Amino acid sequence: MNARGRLIDLSSPKVMGIVNVTPDSFFDGGRHNTIDAALRHVEKLLEAAADILDLGAYSSRPGAANVSPEEEFGRLLPIIDAITTRFPEAILSIDTFRADVARACIEAGAHIINDISGGTLDEQMFAAVAELQVPYILMHMRGTPDTMQQLTNYTDLAQDVNLFFGKQIAALRQLGVKDIILDPGFGFAKTLQQNYDLLNRLEELHIHGLPILGAISRKSMIYKKIGVTPDEALNGTIVLNTLLLTKGVQILRVHDVKAAKEVIALLK
Repeated sequence: MNARGRLIDLSSPKVMGIVNVTPDSFFDGGRHNTIDAALRHVEKLLEAAADILDLGAYSSRPGAANVSPEEEFGRLLPIIDAITTRFPEAILSIDTFRADVARACIEAGAHIINDISGGTLDEQMFAAVAELQVPYILMHMRGTPDTMQQLTNYTDLAQDVNLFFGKQIAALRQLGVKDIILDPGFGFAKTLQQNYDLLNRLEELHIHGLPILGAISRKSMIYKKIGVTPDEALNGTIVLNTLLLTKGVQILRVHDVKAAKEVIALLK
């Protein structure tokens, strides 16, 4: 995977550390939404050997406050500048569904676009990715973060996710996009049980021959199932990350980089 000249070898699993610069994310909202706090968190993630940092300024949890494009710009661009200045070797992914935000962040020094909507919430996103020629994380979701949990009726969940991926991949390839990573979107437009049904059939997503990213860190599919809080969901996250790796996932998106790295080391 070529991230603006930075080659990322996915023959061995990589870890993407989460940097939420929002006041209201489900687990760490408000902890890293100043430059100093974000830099301290980034330093810890890099010390734990994070391969990629995923910066997000728009909480996608159900019921989260809407964030205007101007506010998203205002949260992300100063953080990107600070990180690239202090940690110039860091590889940055931008968690946004807006093409203009993605373009501005890549021009400011980021390397990867991580779109929770898989191109469905901004019709200009695919053209922007093609223009920028950066890796694109294509996630499966229906609707918006506010409506997605009412859109969980599927004919066959794994098959429907694959059909969505096939259509979006074809559109991206037609525009000349080279590096595409698939994210099945655990927790997005899926019931708790559907998340596990999809996890159990994850091998079916390899039909596209593309890298798969697994993002289950401390999500409600863990803490609701075992009756704990997000703060207490690390053990469950480790278990499911282990399962993801056995099913061929190449990137783990996590809050806890050290734990994920240890799982990968133990499975070598």
